[in-house]
Amino acid sequence: MKIRTLPADAKVEDVIICGSGPAGLTAALYTARANLAPLVLEGMQPGGQLTITTEVENFPGFEHGVMGPELMETMRAQVQRFGTRLEMDEVVRCELDAQPFALHTANGATLYTRALIIATGASAKYLGLPSETRLRGHGVSACATCDGFFFRGVEIAVVGGGDSAAEEASFLTKFASRVHLLVRRDALRASKIMAKRVEDNPKITTHWFTEVAEVLGDKDVSGLRVRDTRTGETQDWPNIKGLFLAIGHQPNSAPFAPWVEHDAVGYLKGVPGTSKTAIPGVFLAGDIQDSVYRQAVTAAGSGCMAAIDAERWLESLHEG
Repeated sequence: MKIRTLPADAKVEDVIICGSGPAGLTAALYTARANLAPLVLEGMQPGGQLTITTEVENFPGFEHGVMGPELMETMRAQVQRFGTRLEMDEVVRCELDAQPFALHTANGATLYTRALIIATGASAKYLGLPSETRLRGHGVSACATCDGFFFRGVEIAVVGGGDSAAEEASFLTKFASRVHLLVRRDALRASKIMAKRVEDNPKITTHWFTEVAEVLGDKDVSGLRVRDTRTGETQDWPNIKGLFLAIGHQPNSAPFAPWVEHDAVGYLKGVPGTSKTAIPGVFLAGDIQDSVYRQAVTAAGSGCMAAIDAERWLESLHEG
């Protein structure tokens, strides 16, 4: 790899971590304990998606559960204890063709680093309704695995027509008394086997040509206002107590996609079984490279992998 010419006053970090969710902060914990003095760029949503989640019951070590923001604040304090530096900034453009890597940030800074851990995650796609945004984490969710348990014995709705929606609807029947699947068209985009699973489940009712016009409720979801996509006619469903969005995720990979291999959606791709990419010194962790599991615990595990891979790579530079 080429050697970059730097300004005379440039500071070069050993490792910069982009993202401050479970993946980024776990990577920070391990690199900090390895005396690498990591710099974490927290992004515009410090703590990631867990900061908009209420109670988290499936993260190991919390017998009675923990609030999402509290969990992330605890992780944040833990990494700072070992010397991690955190800045509320994010990469908008980068140059990964020479060492050290150059990162250009939203705040107008140019940072240089020998190792880069990308843990910027993926954002669930939402409908964009003000009422949906207001009630996010209070009955509106984009993660059935995370939040399904809280809707035992009530009726809920799932929005979407693909495999994710079919899978989420099927999973939620373990808890809800009835699941209403809202599909804007007259057919599912899901695979035949997933569509058949929905069709055969007596607890799932599919509503064709149906979309959400408004989420009802003040502090929590108390109903939905739905719209017929053909006629525009609306009606209220006061029996719905939860709304799950299953219309996909968008990886936050735009600044890195010109350099790192990625799939058609934008998920970055690395060397299977590792956190490494095709670019020596660039590593991946968390949802930025995981379109399947998308759990806090798997993100944290991949953050550990990225930190260890980065540490070993930096050691190899000194040995060379």
